[in-house]
Amino acid sequence: MINRSALDPETEKRIRESLGRQTLLTTLGISIAELSSGRVVLDLPYRADLCQQHGYVHAGAITAMADSACGYAASSLMPADRDVLTVEFKVNLLTPARGDRFRATGEVVRSGRTLTVCSAEVVAWADADGRPATPLVKVALMQATMMAVAV
Repeated sequence: MINRSALDPETEKRIRESLGRQTLLTTLGISIAELSSGRVVLDLPYRADLCQQHGYVHAGAITAMADSACGYAASSLMPADRDVLTVEFKVNLLTPARGDRFRATGEVVRSGRTLTVCSAEVVAWADADGRPATPLVKVALMQATMMAVAV
């Protein structure tokens, strides 16, 4: 069982700075909603320029967000001299990605010294009167394997 405690300040700073250096994520507009040990939640607001030809947010954007949520969840359990790279993932796209914003929750399933297995769930949300409403629907599920690398 992974302890979902608050992150120490140095680990939180390392993860926030890392996301800021990921130009794909910043271009997409992905931000951190929650951070804890072994769990990271990322948000993506709807933007028309992220859509495919039918008006749904592109699967590539949804997958990038889920992969990053898994990666940062794994990274949250790594010592300061280690980071992670994705070595494998499987994504199930459950329904077209439509909504006002999207949230990927990445969680560590099993953390090892070299390989860490994670899962992510992406949900679509609709905003009501300027406030977040309840999730509309699960958009995607991911299982991913991350490999520890020296930084």
